[in-house]
Formats: sequence, structure tokens, C-alpha cells
Amino acid sequence: MVLADGTVYQGLGCGATGEALGEVCFNTAMTGYQEILTDPSYMEQIVAFTFPHIGNVGVNSEDIEQLGNDPKRAAKGAIFRDAPTAPANWRSDMSFNDWLTSRGVVGISGIDTRSLTKKIRENGMPHGIIAHAPSGVFDLEALKAQAREWAGLGGLDLAPAATSAQSATYTTDLWQWPEGYKDGTKHEFKVVVIDYGVKQNILRALIDTGADVTIVPATTSAEDILARKPDGVLLSNGPGDPAATGEYAVPVIQKLVASGVPVFGICLGHQMLALALGARTIKMSQGHHGANHPVKDDTTGKVEIVSMNHGFAVDPASLPEGVVETHVSLFDGSNCGIAMTGKPVFSVQHHPEASPGPVDSLYLFERFAQYMRDAKVTA
Repeated sequence: MVLADGTVYQGLGCGATGEALGEVCFNTAMTGYQEILTDPSYMEQIVAFTFPHIGNVGVNSEDIEQLGNDPKRAAKGAIFRDAPTAPANWRSDMSFNDWLTSRGVVGISGIDTRSLTKKIRENGMPHGIIAHAPSGVFDLEALKAQAREWAGLGGLDLAPAATSAQSATYTTDLWQWPEGYKDGTKHEFKVVVIDYGVKQNILRALIDTGADVTIVPATTSAEDILARKPDGVLLSNGPGDPAATGEYAVPVIQKLVASGVPVFGICLGHQMLALALGARTIKMSQGHHGANHPVKDDTTGKVEIVSMNHGFAVDPASLPEGVVETHVSLFDGSNCGIAMTGKPVFSVQHHPEASPGPVDSLYLFERFAQYMRDAKVTA
């Protein structure tokens, strides 16, 4: 692995052969590596896992977060301390290494991930490239040049590559023991999800609250969305720079907010809602990536353990009048949630569907459901 500053890490290649170029971030989660590597929010990124033992439970066909299975709509590369081992789990149907290979994810193991993590913490997320060649022959100068010349995520709109190609319905409920996934049967609300790179568990959590879910592409107009007569609209997570995606998404969101329909944003959706309301977003140095982040809900005083994955954030100092900060990271004080005063419009930076607490943040979906109930009563 070669970084833009010329740093070279030598290790043992795993997964696909070839090269993976992108922004290098670290993730502190101890579990959920399959969900992490299939999250569209990680497009154009290389994930370094701080937990040393990754791959021990293999992979299965259910724990895929992206819609469809296009490997280009997820992480490009992965970094491990120890080489992935043979799977040992009753749900596994493929080894982790074979799965990485099948998806074209280039991996490297055997490097000092603590040293890399410290470097990222001190200097920010670098541009880097993983090269995996069984021959062991590499052109280091050429690799350094590729890493150095890559433009990065700033100003990059990735939603068109991450979004669904056309509108579709979604019916699967949250995973339950021992049945697994099943179709939801409650249909109290109609929710339109704008797909900027949505995770499937967001859709499942909506269905669990009683929503009839329709997914629409990222570039869908406000008129087309409102013509579906939704009880609520969810702005999904996704990859890239929110300001770049906001060039076409912000006017749509502004019209949705003006219509009075309840709006709920998650991650990239949170950032773009903030832009639509007049705030700014900023590029973070190291970002937040993990499943052990403490966040305080200022509306209740509750502290939640949440999952996060973002390299951009809302600047709380830029929030306009009528928009309040509702959630804050207890790691660094960065913004993790906003709401409009007197309107059913709110968003969070973290991922309430990921449930690392394990269900600390699912109340946010119930809050959205209550906004939709109240809107029906007053309609």
C-alpha cells in the first residue's frame, strides 16, 4: 500500500488482484465487516479495520447493505492486520477472502494498522493505493504518482453512480430470530425514499414502523415525488461531497420542505437537508467511521451508542434561524443532528438503522412515523 506522501506499507495481498485507488479511512467496528464493505457510502474509499481479526465468521447472502450487488457501488479496498481466516459461523456460505475476490475488492493484510490509524488521526485521511500482484513486483514510483495525483472526494458527486436506476418498491422487514428477513405486513404510511446510495436496513426499519416504501433515483424531481402523495420523504445516506450532490438535490429538498410533508434525513441526506435550509458542510480531517460512537440527543438528554460513516459534516455555526442542533458527538463535539422549529423536518448524521447499541437509535424511525401520523390528522 502506497500513500500520496510516499509512505509504503508492505504486506500480504488478499482478495482481488490489481489496484485500488481512493481515500484511506479507518473503521473501529469489531463486527459488521460485510455490511461496512457493501455500504455505498464507502464508494471511492479504502477501509482500514482497526480490529485485528476480520473475516473469521465468513460472509453470507443476507448481510448486504447495498441495493443490488454491484461491487462498484461500495468500498474499493480493505486493509487488515491479520490475514482473513477460514469461516466459523453457522450463517456463513462463503469465505471472506473468496468473497472479496468475487467482488473485485483489493485487500492487504499483515501491516501495522495501529501505525496507519495514528497517521490518519494526526494528518487526516490520505489518498492511497493498494496494489496486489502475486509476482510481488511493483512500480513504486508509478504507484506514488497515482496516489499523489488522485483528485479526492472534495467536489465529487457520486450519487448518480450509487443510486437506483429507476423507481421500485421495497418490502423486507427487519431481521428477526429465528425467521430471518420477511415481508412487512403493516402499511400505515406511504414513504418515498430518495436514493443517494441507500442502505437496505434503512428501508427495513421504515417498513418495521408500518411504511409502504417506494425508492426513487437521486435526480427525481420534487413534482414527481409529491405526485406519489407520500406521507413522508426520507433522504438517504450516500457517498461523495454533499455540496456537489446538492447542486441538483438541494432545490428538490427545498420544495419538499415547503410542501409541508414530513422529511427525515440520514447521513448524506442530513448534510443535504442542512444545505437546503441554508447551512454549510465541511470536509472532516479523519471522519467518523465505526460502531461505537457516543452521541447525545439534546431533545431528550439521552446518550446513544451509534454507527457512523462520514467524511463530511454540517457546520453547526452556520445553522440559520429556525434550525436547531439536536444531536452532538461526544467524541469531538461535531454536529450529529438538526431539526426545523415547528415543522416535521429533521435529520441525523449517524445511522439509526445500524443498531450497534443495539437499538439505541431506532426511536428516530418512530419519531418520523409520529410526524406522519400527526400530519395525517391535520391534513
